[in-house]
Amino acid sequence: MSTKRKDGIVIYTPEEIDKIREACKLAAQALDYLEPYVKAGVSTLELDKLAHDYMVNEQKVIPACLNYHGFPKSICTSVNEVICHGIPNEKQILRDGDIINIDLTVIKDGFYGDNSKMYVVGGSTNPRSQELVDVTQEALYAAIRVCKPGAKFNEIGDAIHKVVAPHSFSIVRSYIGHGIGDEFHQAPEVLHYPNNWDVEMEEGMVFTIEPMINAGDYRDRTLKDGWTAVTRDKKDSAQFEHQLVIIPGGVEVMTIRPEEEKEGRISRIMINA
Repeated sequence: MSTKRKDGIVIYTPEEIDKIREACKLAAQALDYLEPYVKAGVSTLELDKLAHDYMVNEQKVIPACLNYHGFPKSICTSVNEVICHGIPNEKQILRDGDIINIDLTVIKDGFYGDNSKMYVVGGSTNPRSQELVDVTQEALYAAIRVCKPGAKFNEIGDAIHKVVAPHSFSIVRSYIGHGIGDEFHQAPEVLHYPNNWDVEMEEGMVFTIEPMINAGDYRDRTLKDGWTAVTRDKKDSAQFEHQLVIIPGGVEVMTIRPEEEKEGRISRIMINA
């Protein structure tokens, strides 16, 4: 059975990690399933219905976002200037050149798998938005590469900053990564910007890294729906997310997708000496 440290961080057992791993595998598969449907003319509500039906009827899992603190849909769809928690709706129709983050979490046998990725509608967008998407993905990968037993959580923010700063992008501060396992959100908090939180990583810790990077100012505001976070300057935002577990010598990327393994920029098992 898992143990909880004094600081609230849970150390999961190998048996529990196996269950978390299965949830993560299904979450990654659900993002892959949506790929061909993310195209011009499709509404974000249609994407939500497709994801919901796939998760419930095919995967036999629970969509974790649905009704979480009142969130009304099964996935988050954040288009262009939306940073996170975009609510799918029938009036939001995707157009060629849009960039969209789909954030999707499943519950399988009481354990959570959480991930998100960016899609470029139509396969191409303006150069600055494409740069934003590419840099955000590399920032996530750079953060993953520092994770191992004994590494400090503030190394994550430093790694992301080193990738983002040369491009004059900014790191969102209002939303962060988090511990996850048999609860959706738990300790530790995972900050994506430089900070002084020097708690060390330990084998069995499970958490997400999910940097949200803005093309302009880092500040955000929340729309009247109480959920949708957008950039204050209305410039684009991007996000990628993986769920990880600390293992001997490094980290396992539990939500890795097939195309990422083919690219070779990260692998499922990362020994970060």
